[in-house]
Parts: sequence; structure tokens; C-alpha cells
Amino acid sequence: MAKITAISWKRLKRIFELDGFLFRKGKGDHWVGEKPGVMRPVVIPEYREIALDIIRGNMRTAGMSRERYLELLKKT
Repeated sequence: MAKITAISWKRLKRIFELDGFLFRKGKGDHWVGEKPGVMRPVVIPEYREIALDIIRGNMRTAGMSRERYLELLKKT
């Protein structure tokens, strides 16, 4: 089983875009992504490397499984 590791903000944003999220610029250096059917937006900061806690938190918010995340990761 593949391991989830830290990735760049651009790559993480692209993963959520492939899952149907539409992003707009938020406050400062943050991107806010929304998708119909998801109660809360996912927030991605413009960090060179996004830590695992942020990735997992956004996955939980989006209702995204580990398998789905890894599938989309391969497409980026």
C-alpha cells in the first residue's frame, strides 16, 4: 500500500480539482475549494510542502478515501 506523503500545494489543489472542487483565492496565501454536496470548504495554504495533517484533514472534510486520493495523485 502506498504511503501518503507531503506534497506541494499546487499538486494538492490539482488533486481536489480532479475530484470536482472549484477553487477561489481566499485570505492571504490560501485557496478555498467548494464542491456541491460537501458541507465545508477545503482550504489549501500556498506552502512549498503541505503537511500530512492538512492533507488528511482536507480528505476528511471532502469525504475522500485513501484509495481515491492515491488514484488522483497518480493523475497529477
